[in-house]
Amino acid sequence: MELTAHVGEEMGVSRWITLDQPRINEFAHCTEDDQWIHVDVARATKETPFGGTIAHGYLTLSLLAPTNFDVLLSRLDVKQAMNYGIDKVRFIAPVRAGKRVRNRIKMAAVEDKGDGRTLVTIENTIEIEDEEKPALIATVLAMLIS
Repeated sequence: MELTAHVGEEMGVSRWITLDQPRINEFAHCTEDDQWIHVDVARATKETPFGGTIAHGYLTLSLLAPTNFDVLLSRLDVKQAMNYGIDKVRFIAPVRAGKRVRNRIKMAAVEDKGDGRTLVTIENTIEIEDEEKPALIATVLAMLIS
């Protein structure tokens, strides 16, 4: 795929991923972020406007890698793809436990770095099923090595 021809285009939408309570609990355990708003269902149901727990923002952010692979990287002939950076992340709306999210991916820029390396800038919008506002928007960079 000639990436420069796709700058400014939507590259696709990932599969839906459910952010259920077991996944949220696992993320809390792995990151040692066990704030009650994420893991205490009874308290979050009583004390928040969300009607229950919400996923960590960083859990939602962590879905960028697998969803970009699903939509974009799996279609490319590269030996390696590495995270290169994040230029901008904004957490727009909380993801309530049990909701499904997906990533809408747009190619923002492509830069040939020489020696078989290509730096791509990708705009990501993590959508929440049946909700108007996205969970997050993020501009990420990946180094592709062919």
